[in-house]
Amino acid sequence: MQHPWWRPVWHWLVLVLLAFVAVQLFFVLRIASMLVIDPQSTAFERSELWRVATEPNTAWAWRQEWQPYAQISTNLKRAVIASEDGDFVDHDGVEWDAIEKAWQRNAKAEELAAKAYAKGYAKNGAAAKPPRKVKIIGGSTITQQLAKNLFLSGERTLLRKGQEFVLTMALELMLPKERILEIYLNSVEWGQGVFGAEAAAQRYFRKPAAKLSAYEAARLAVMLPRPKYFEKVPNSGYLNHRANTIVARMSDVELP
Repeated sequence: MQHPWWRPVWHWLVLVLLAFVAVQLFFVLRIASMLVIDPQSTAFERSELWRVATEPNTAWAWRQEWQPYAQISTNLKRAVIASEDGDFVDHDGVEWDAIEKAWQRNAKAEELAAKAYAKGYAKNGAAAKPPRKVKIIGGSTITQQLAKNLFLSGERTLLRKGQEFVLTMALELMLPKERILEIYLNSVEWGQGVFGAEAAAQRYFRKPAAKLSAYEAARLAVMLPRPKYFEKVPNSGYLNHRANTIVARMSDVELP
């Protein structure tokens, strides 16, 4: 007797579902362990390590030293929240309004790029330069950034974004805000091979993370969206101006 055509398809769907559930369970267990165990590395750090190891003529350097929450300057905690996620202590991990605004900005940027290309094509034909890839502007919270750094690749797809939301909610449900901020500050990238607050403080100011001044902390916070770029332009006028703005906001920041 011949089996129905849909039976093997159903088997594959069940296997895919079981694999998905197993992956989610793995992530949940990893997050639960972070209540008491400091993560030794993140997915982003491992991908950077592989990139540096495999790219020719790339200088090998790696700096990271875990510091407990109490040994990280309050100035840096306030500066990072002021710069990256002003409502960190109040939201549940995702700022939906910020994401909606980010999508609108991205759509507008893509529309302008397409119009510029169409205008160039009408004028120059096939010789017109194709539109440059639009840089995606995010609306990610500190918790979302941590979820991405800990577990996910750097690709930008709806599936990966959906997984990021799931992990973000798990982090918020299972870890206190203080622990989320502690892990973030100890693992976020601050330059080529520079990870965490202690490595950044030593790299840029030759001092422990516990002793950063308000202005020094603000400069580090401003670097976060583009750390590899800003480490090459330490005298950037934007960096100085933005740091002063962050300093002015820091007194209003609520810490977890």
